[in-house]
Amino acid sequence: MQPWFETVAIPPDRSWLLFDRQLPEFPFNWHYHPEFELTLTVNSQGMRFIGDHVARYGDGDLVLLGPNLPHAWQSERGSAEGIHRAIVCWFTRDWIEALIALLPEMHLLRPLLSEASRGLEFGPDLTARLKPRLLALGSLPPAGQVLELQAILIEMAQTAERRALSSGEIRTGEIARDRRRMERVLQWLHEHYRQPLRLAPLCDLAHLTPSQLQRIFRRSTRMTISQYVGQLRIGQACQLLAQTDHPMAHIALECGFSDAAHFARQFRQARAMTPRDYRAALRLRAKPTR
Repeated sequence: MQPWFETVAIPPDRSWLLFDRQLPEFPFNWHYHPEFELTLTVNSQGMRFIGDHVARYGDGDLVLLGPNLPHAWQSERGSAEGIHRAIVCWFTRDWIEALIALLPEMHLLRPLLSEASRGLEFGPDLTARLKPRLLALGSLPPAGQVLELQAILIEMAQTAERRALSSGEIRTGEIARDRRRMERVLQWLHEHYRQPLRLAPLCDLAHLTPSQLQRIFRRSTRMTISQYVGQLRIGQACQLLAQTDHPMAHIALECGFSDAAHFARQFRQARAMTPRDYRAALRLRAKPTR
């Protein structure tokens, strides 16, 4: 269940990538990528995993994710037709930053993009206004699509009807060379976070000394490497608590904690509740209302 690095191939003749995903179900697919992602989910309900945040989603779920934020949607059931649908918009930091630099009027997007590093969920009123526009994106010509996406992002930036999801803040570096190093380091951490943390393989991977690596990592993610690994472990634990009946000792070892007591201490510190209380609260919210 470790997250995997997804390659998003934006065509050379496009500024961003639009994908209309239609499937009989959305299987759990825990992954991350360096692009921003705007997703509208319709005709579907289930569980949404973003960083260390786990919650139910329903028809009309609108979320904006920042770069390298692990995420997954897992459906339960859709409409009578049984087709789950997601309108997904991917765009790079370089593209949106260049747009902001070119057009001073677009500076209002900066707070939105910064907050997206934790994942943003938008409220029902804004979603109701944007839903038909997002669904119609695919019918527009390429020039119309890029203008409409900008207009949608501006409207999202102007609303207070949004809330952050994950407790961690993950952002790529501003320097291109540092971004490439960070992508390699992040991919390694996402593949090995359950193992004891050692700096040597990361330094070899990034061609940096330990002090240089720590400095660039903190500048890029606003946290230390150990804090980042701790977030990955807590996020994985949240998924196992939500999806399985595994005992706490099993989850602790599966997620890289030394034992159940260490797991409980770290989880309480991150989530302000015990793992057992978290599992109980999640299952209580999942019960259907009458």
